[in-house]
Amino acid sequence: MRISQKVKRILDNYESDNPGTKANLARILMHGKLGGTGRMIILPVDQGFEHGPARSFAPNPDAYDPHYHFQLAVDAGLNAYAAPLGMIEAGADSFAGAIPTIIKVNSSNSLARPKDQAVTASVKDALRLGCAAIGFTIYPGSDDQFEMMEEIREMALEAKSHGLAVVMWSYPRGGDLTKEGETAMDVCAYAAHMAALLGAHIIKVKPPAQALYQDAAKKVYEAQKIDISSLDKRIAHVVQSCFNGRRVVVFSGGEAKGDEGICAEAKAIHQGGGNGSIIGRNTFQRPRDKALELLGKLTEIYLGKA
Repeated sequence: MRISQKVKRILDNYESDNPGTKANLARILMHGKLGGTGRMIILPVDQGFEHGPARSFAPNPDAYDPHYHFQLAVDAGLNAYAAPLGMIEAGADSFAGAIPTIIKVNSSNSLARPKDQAVTASVKDALRLGCAAIGFTIYPGSDDQFEMMEEIREMALEAKSHGLAVVMWSYPRGGDLTKEGETAMDVCAYAAHMAALLGAHIIKVKPPAQALYQDAAKKVYEAQKIDISSLDKRIAHVVQSCFNGRRVVVFSGGEAKGDEGICAEAKAIHQGGGNGSIIGRNTFQRPRDKALELLGKLTEIYLGKA
């Protein structure tokens, strides 16, 4: 596998990692239509666990089939496909080597009361299924946040020792956080920084809103005149918060929205120096041809052609 100079510079930022882990990071960064650019689009399909099958797949019944998602990611030329254990197992043989996979090793569900996730897969599962990375969610702010952080510390150590990369979903929620606080600028940047401190190679957060939630943080943002007036400026600040751009940062697609809104968000991510999008429901809930069309538009944006 040829590695571009851009990807080589990204890999150089991970100074403690072994060749196996860097090779798996390179597998993701060099794959697909954005391969070698340092940008990426990942298809995550963990929504069946999080929200239930009907809420996730009924808008496009073809999506009940795990093979549908593998094929969508392959045909769209994406960098990677992320899903829980069962989804990966259901297509592991048919799509072996077709696209790098990220196994989501913890999950929650909409029936649960606490803001926590159960560990639902292992590093051994990732190795057995030929995955490039494990994916893990933390909920900064929840009453269970420290247990989640301790879990990923142990799993990340094991994963890295076996040459796997670590992708971390860092979603503030629970505790005293309001809905507005979950996506506030200062909270999103803080959550991204925590993921970097916990050793994530790839960090996933939500696009930040302009609001400032913590009074102590608000004083600093105002005193230092940190510009958060536009989404691209806010994206740039999140990237800055991840070791001044030394970690790969991707942004979720979030709630359902039209093509125009999704593309505008991607343009801001691109302009702000983010590495790309990890977008699920906004693609697989569309008919296949519409999903491929949208993913094609996003690819053009991240290539700087739109």
